[in-house]
Amino acid sequence: QVQLVESGGGLVQTGDSLRLSCVASGRTFSSYALGWFRQAPGKEREFVAGVNWRSTSTAYADSVKGRFTISRDNARNTVYLQMNSLKPEDTAVYSCAADKFGAGSGYSSYEYWGQGTQVTVSS
Repeated sequence: QVQLVESGGGLVQTGDSLRLSCVASGRTFSSYALGWFRQAPGKEREFVAGVNWRSTSTAYADSVKGRFTISRDNARNTVYLQMNSLKPEDTAVYSCAADKFGAGSGYSSYEYWGQGTQVTVSS
């Protein structure tokens, strides 16, 4: 069982930056691929970024490439999402997810999910 808790969301202006964190419980954090997803009001949840369990590859949605960076710190059981040049269309609830021995892609089947943290970008 893995529990995920996100933090770092907030209200920012267009062009600002935020760093989201997701802390996981458990002793096998390094065995999990990790992903960030977001869901805006009235829209389906979408994949934002992912890192595979070996930390050798990352994946990003086209809409965030070049602006967002995912990273992980296995010693701290934490995955981060650095978000730069934020836009109003980035407004959503951001959730992290874990997939054991996964590829960290948007097509993976993530078994564990956090509750999410709200990011609001004002224009």
